[in-house]
Amino acid sequence: MDQKDMMERLKNNPAALQALMNSPDGQALMRMLQGNDGGQRLQQAGQQAAAGNTAQMMQMLKGVLSTPGGADLLRRIGQNLQK
Repeated sequence: MDQKDMMERLKNNPAALQALMNSPDGQALMRMLQGNDGGQRLQQAGQQAAAGNTAQMMQMLKGVLSTPGGADLLRRIGQNLQK
């Protein structure tokens, strides 16, 4: 499952999104996405994604993929979403 599929699945399934946010992997992802700006960029990306523009969120996910452990984290999240 790629990042775009993952975002679509979460957007269309609020229960899956809630489960992700309550999971250890979801919490780790949030810490990675919040970065050094107190989460302002994440909040903006979330607002844009909710309005249908996922470009900034996709860019943030690509940043996570480039970090040590980030690719593994997103792989685990994707696998859990497919269950």
